Amino acid sequence: MIKLFKVKEKQREIAENANGKTPVKKQSAGELRLHKDISELNLPKTCSITFPNGKDDLMNFEVSIRPDEGYYLGGTFVFTFQVSPIYPHEAPKVKCKTKVYHPNIDLEGNVCLNILREDWKPVLNINTIIYGLFHLFTQPNYEDPLNHEAAAVLRDNPKLFESNVRRAMAGGYVGQTFFIRCI
Repeated sequence: MIKLFKVKEKQREIAENANGKTPVKKQSAGELRLHKDISELNLPKTCSITFPNGKDDLMNFEVSIRPDEGYYLGGTFVFTFQVSPIYPHEAPKVKCKTKVYHPNIDLEGNVCLNILREDWKPVLNINTIIYGLFHLFTQPNYEDPLNHEAAAVLRDNPKLFESNVRRAMAGGYVGQTFFIRCI
């Protein structure tokens, strides 16, 4: 039975090639689900999505977040998303391209967001992740840090933390680390 389907598929490909058409690339289940997720996005007005490799490469895209409140007000932070062909059974790989002084984002751009790790479930989607990232900027969490130094400052001295965030976003040094302007 299975061989029958393969023979039919091969015959269709040969017929399409004979007609001068290029064979249509079959989309994976992950691509189909991602296409659905993107078409149903309901982003906050301070977030946007771009496709640096063009619309043909849906599996790799960038999201810009511009918080409209909190410590990170006025900054623009860019995240890259790499989506696996087995999405939604595996969470997308998300990294922050913008170097940021943040307790939940380390200096290499790794993001500590529970739904990208142990709490990922296939019922979650891209919209959920973007809202989760947005929430990290409005409510940074010092209890589950990747940047332990920033988390300690937020916990022990919120005014100093705010000053460090402003200095980093304006383009300057916090300790020995230089941050590029993102305001």
